[in-house]
Order: sequence, then structure tokens, then C-alpha cells
Amino acid sequence: MEIIKTEIPGVLIVEPTVYGDERGYFFESFNEKEFKEKTGFKVHFVQDNESKSRYGVVRGLHFQHPPYAQSKLVRVVKGEVLDVAVDIRPNSETFGKYVAVRLTAESHRQFFIPKGFAHGFAVLSDEVIFQYKCDSFYNPASEGAIAWDDPDLAIDWQLPMDKVILSEKDRSHPRLKDLGGER
Repeated sequence: MEIIKTEIPGVLIVEPTVYGDERGYFFESFNEKEFKEKTGFKVHFVQDNESKSRYGVVRGLHFQHPPYAQSKLVRVVKGEVLDVAVDIRPNSETFGKYVAVRLTAESHRQFFIPKGFAHGFAVLSDEVIFQYKCDSFYNPASEGAIAWDDPDLAIDWQLPMDKVILSEKDRSHPRLKDLGGER
């Protein structure tokens, strides 16, 4: 696997080694030992999730409050998304900054998002199947979120505004500057 650093330390693009031939392909989507050797991060995933969405869906920007904060390794197995990680660590030099990366089923690229980040994605293809690993179990009482369209973040979701589809819950999150307490 190849590890590509982004503008925010700890947020990484992971490119697995894909072995292909006339039969198809094979790749190791995660190897804990190799990941630690190449990144210095010791991460042990305990939960895998999958979602299916259609074009225009924006999910996010979600996070879990400590002590249930989650690191995530995300990937697309069908379709294409714009995946976004926003630094919400209050004392971070990159607080309020984000990294956005296109993930496609064809590229097999993955995106590692450490604890202390809000996460979301926009579906850019007709349909997407999205998978992610978490290193902490989901805890409903620890849910947190920030507005996907926070003007201070100014994220270009690469979708026309009239095509954006949101859950009722994702329509009413606070802006980052209005979040209080520990994140």
C-alpha cells in the first residue's frame, strides 16, 4: 500500500496495491501491521459500516464526541463520492480546515480520517455503495455534527445546490463556530 499525506497531518489517502489480470483483481483493503509501519498510527478497527445512496446525497458532517471519537478508513465499492474531513480539534493549527478527496470504485483509493475530525461525503455518481471501518463503536448519545454548508468552511461539494439531498437531521446542524464543549 502507498500512503499519501495531505495538507492536514494525520489525514491520509491510502492506495492499496491492486493485482489484476484477465480474471479481475485482488487487493488487501487493510492490513493493520503494514498500516502502522507506514503511518505510525496504531489503529484497531472494531466496526464496519456500509451505506447506499443516490446522486446528490450529502451525508455529514458527522463526528462522535470523546470518549467515543472515531478514526475511520473509508472507501467506495460502487460509484464516486467527494469525501471530506474537517479538523474540529479546538487547539489544532489546522482547526476549521478540511481535506476533500474524490473516491471511486475504480481507483480503490481509501481515505483515513483520524479522531478529532468531522466527516461527510457527497454522491457524484448515479449510485454509490460506501464502506467504512471505525476504531470505536458507534454511541448514539455521543453524536455530533456541523452544518454541511457552513459558510466559514466554504466546502465545494461539487453538486448543484438544487440537486443536494439531505436527511432531515442533516438540515439543521450548527456551524463549527457555534459548537460548544469538548469535541
